[in-house]
Amino acid sequence: MNAIVREFKPNPPDGADESGWLTVCPMDDLIPFVGTRALLGKRQIALFRVAPDQVYAIGAYDPFSDAAVLSRGIVGDLQGQLVVASPIYKHHFNLKTGRCLEKPSVGVPVYQTRIVDNHVQVLSVPF
Repeated sequence: MNAIVREFKPNPPDGADESGWLTVCPMDDLIPFVGTRALLGKRQIALFRVAPDQVYAIGAYDPFSDAAVLSRGIVGDLQGQLVVASPIYKHHFNLKTGRCLEKPSVGVPVYQTRIVDNHVQVLSVPF
């Protein structure tokens, strides 16, 4: 079975509102526990809907495989942490912190998300 991958370009495509938030997509377009890739400017991010009103956003680029594949990874719980497993070398990245469980010195950017009027918004800078 192939993973469902949808790519979204935020609205407005040229940048965030004055507070830095970008509207990426309607919540209903995200399938629970299936990754979706979106573009923030030239940066690729991976979105994961893990609850009816909870979405995580991390950088889509896997530093171990040198490819933007994290949106195609498997979401799960490992050692009590919510993670996505990279589809290439199976490294696990914590969706809250971006840290790799197998090699904590390596991580990916994490972006704040919020739901406004049933649309996912992502803060345009990682924290």
